[in-house]
Amino acid sequence: MTTRAEVCVVACAEAWRGDGAILASSTGVIPRLGARLAQLTFAPELLVTDGEATLLRDADVEGWLPYRQVFTMVAAGTRHVMMGASQLDRSGNSNISCIGAWERPRRQLLGVRGAPGNTVGHPTSYWIPRHSPRVFVERVDMVSGAGWDRGAHEIRVVVTDLAVLDFAGPGRTMRLRSTHPGVSVADVVAATGFTLTIPAEVPPTREPSPAELRLIREHLDPDGLRGT
Repeated sequence: MTTRAEVCVVACAEAWRGDGAILASSTGVIPRLGARLAQLTFAPELLVTDGEATLLRDADVEGWLPYRQVFTMVAAGTRHVMMGASQLDRSGNSNISCIGAWERPRRQLLGVRGAPGNTVGHPTSYWIPRHSPRVFVERVDMVSGAGWDRGAHEIRVVVTDLAVLDFAGPGRTMRLRSTHPGVSVADVVAATGFTLTIPAEVPPTREPSPAELRLIREHLDPDGLRGT
């Protein structure tokens, strides 16, 4: 039986479909498995980084990527990163810095890190492991990564544990693209703190093929880290 985590791996992989020879950077187990699955199936030209200094081909190192070269790829727009976010709004503005007013936050988080450069320099997608109104907010407490209304290069998709969303709504606002098997549109609406654009028909998220399941379970993640 296919698990929700495996559906999410495939949904993350699909984010890189059609990118060509571009650097795939990912944050978290599920997006990392998605990037590697894409490379092993429909995107063999995709460059996958380990997050530090090497490029991976399957389980082998295929090249060295000095950190300074990452900035060159960012500037050239030849990178597609899938980041996390503590808050996201309808236009794709993200917050990973603080909760509450930045002058005196209730909770200090990571800081803006590379989010500004990522979002204005190249395609950016998001992985949200727990879809909730605390993450999907009307207005982020601090803009760490730019959204469509603030000059983002391209905010592409948001994959969550419930659904896949994009920015094909009015004025490039968030739209529900698909719901994962067993999840209803009402479930997603209830877990979102702003009004989503809902198409007349919302399809289910694509499930992994038998070949993709074998790759995920036997080759990419035999220890089952995707479910933790």
